[in-house]
Amino acid sequence: MSEKREAEKSSVRASGSMRIGPMVAAALVVRLAVIPFLYRDWLDPFVLEHWAFGRVARSLVAGHGFGNVFADTGPTAVLSPVYAYLLAGVFRLLGTYTPASIVAALAINSVFSALTCIPVFFLARRCFDGRVAKWAGWGWAFSPYGIYYGADWAWSTCLVTLLLCCLFLIAFELEDSGQLLPWIGFGLLSGLAALTEPVVLSVLPLLGAWTCYQRYRQDRPWKLPGLAATLALLVILSPWVVRNYEIFHKVIPVRSGFGLELYIGNNGYSTRWVNSALHPNHNDAELAEYEKVGEISYMEHKRQQAVDYIRAHPGWYAWMVLRRALYLWTGYWSFSPVYLAQEPLDPPNVFLATTMSVLALAGLRQLYRANVYRANAGRANAALAARFAIVFVFFPLVYYFSHPETYYLRPVDPLIVILAAYFVTGRFSARASGALGTAF
Repeated sequence: MSEKREAEKSSVRASGSMRIGPMVAAALVVRLAVIPFLYRDWLDPFVLEHWAFGRVARSLVAGHGFGNVFADTGPTAVLSPVYAYLLAGVFRLLGTYTPASIVAALAINSVFSALTCIPVFFLARRCFDGRVAKWAGWGWAFSPYGIYYGADWAWSTCLVTLLLCCLFLIAFELEDSGQLLPWIGFGLLSGLAALTEPVVLSVLPLLGAWTCYQRYRQDRPWKLPGLAATLALLVILSPWVVRNYEIFHKVIPVRSGFGLELYIGNNGYSTRWVNSALHPNHNDAELAEYEKVGEISYMEHKRQQAVDYIRAHPGWYAWMVLRRALYLWTGYWSFSPVYLAQEPLDPPNVFLATTMSVLALAGLRQLYRANVYRANAGRANAALAARFAIVFVFFPLVYYFSHPETYYLRPVDPLIVILAAYFVTGRFSARASGALGTAF
């Protein structure tokens, strides 16, 4: 019987691989096809001078260490290390700020974005069924955000998107894992994701804790697996924490720049979602202060300035928190002529972002209410819905209180696409409605 079960699993895996290949290939082709139309924007001298990851990568290649993020000011912890070192490798092979290195950087991000089809497909199939997996996989392959940020965004966004989706799937799979090694792998990969973008630490420990709680409810071992994952995470983070402490004499888990991020978003300015004119990249006085007092003192001063303003204007701050939340999920900030002159593509983006958010939230509600054919279906569905809700609630939370950017919510897009696909198939397919339960 066990051999038959293993054979069935192997057949399912092979079938999934046959379906995924065309998705990944199509996703990669369309992203690579877009790069020639966009990469020249990155060769603009002004862009290169203010490209933070590019500056740090250039410093690494030149032998000056991990630093010089705003100017030639020495070591920094403003950025996390993984993508900067990856970009430095590209620069070392193809030259710093050359057309070839820029195209290569965008091509690598396109690969990360295309490979995200794989965890999207398997997660959708694990949570729902093959039909939803097909819709979700192809949906991600041709996702406008996936295409754009893969082909025209030389930042860590595509890598952290891939890692977060993989870790979400792994955390779900760990509910049924009786081995310790997968838990260690989850911790190690979580550490890599945190060193890519530390915002993932707002959700990965919660996803791991939720998995432990589900195992506890099922009377399965959870303490040792949870401890192993935690220790693995700390092992990966420790060298960077030690480096930061030795240089700055302060415990900095990953990045040091929160004070600046809080300040440029909370200073009375509301025409856009952030006052870029107060950033050292765009303000000589701010850069001079940064150079004079050093990174840690500068960031603490910016934090205190932001806190002082928030305390003096609590009503303004509460209103801005709500506006930021609305902006992240809908893309809407303002339709005033002054604003649209700076953001002319906002109207179509508002339509796309709002549509996807509504479909995803509808899918989340449908999942919570669904009656999937499995043991303890209602409880299982509620537990799965809670996993998605953890990411939707906690991942963007820090941006509500500091400031958003257009790309900050993009690592959550694969989960949005999966739930949107689930809702669409459940709503408009009679067969899916019968198999997956009550429609929204």
